Amino acid sequence: MPELPEVERGRLVAEMVGLGQTVKIARSPDDRIVFCDQTPATVCRRLKGRTVTAACRHGKQLWLEFDAGPALLLHFGMTGALQGYEDIDERPRFWKIELEFESGRRLAMPDPRRFGRIRLREDPRNEPPISKLGFDPLLEMPGWSEFKSLCQGRTGTIKGLLLNQSFAAGVGNWIADEILYQAGIAPMRSVKDLSADELRRVRSRLESIIRKAVDVQSVSDRFPRNWLFHDRWGRSEDARTSRDEAIAFATVAGRTTAWVPTAQK
Repeated sequence: MPELPEVERGRLVAEMVGLGQTVKIARSPDDRIVFCDQTPATVCRRLKGRTVTAACRHGKQLWLEFDAGPALLLHFGMTGALQGYEDIDERPRFWKIELEFESGRRLAMPDPRRFGRIRLREDPRNEPPISKLGFDPLLEMPGWSEFKSLCQGRTGTIKGLLLNQSFAAGVGNWIADEILYQAGIAPMRSVKDLSADELRRVRSRLESIIRKAVDVQSVSDRFPRNWLFHDRWGRSEDARTSRDEAIAFATVAGRTTAWVPTAQK
């Protein structure tokens, strides 16, 4: 599932392809599963003739702003992405919306499994779903005092807190596992039982892992080799880290969780 770094990569694609471009025509198949609030035809009609003025992101939510009219808000779900191209033969399979610009460039969102969402919002930052999200770890990482305050009074697990989009927007399953592995904290630990030093480590790893993944444009082959990411998939009984640590699997906060009992306490 696309997490913050993958969505940031999509934002950069949208910015590169569409910034300053005027929509000649917007197209969509009549697939109303991924469209929220308005029909595909209405969304496409309202985007025609508009010029892209910004490509923005908060957490896993990405949106395009225009010179007039509403913003186009996109959520990739499990299999969504953004692709730019010029030749119609390059149009991706399972596309749900395509913007063709007057320059000849095209921008499309494919979504094979149809868990993504397409919306129009007049003021996306101050309307749901974005208004209900927590801080964006890349754009507005809180300082230590504020971070500690946000954690106080929490009674659930630290894994559950990291996955809570109203706490930190954009963190998904693998990032949460990576944070806790690098911080040396067991995912099922209660937030209220963590020491100040442990919370500092969580904050530090949250920031550094997000920044590194974004810096390499979410190309996983470029992630550091000692990251848990490379060895966590498949739930193999003999899975081990690059440090030869045994990887265990559990269900925490309703999600399959990879962790290293010898390194996470």
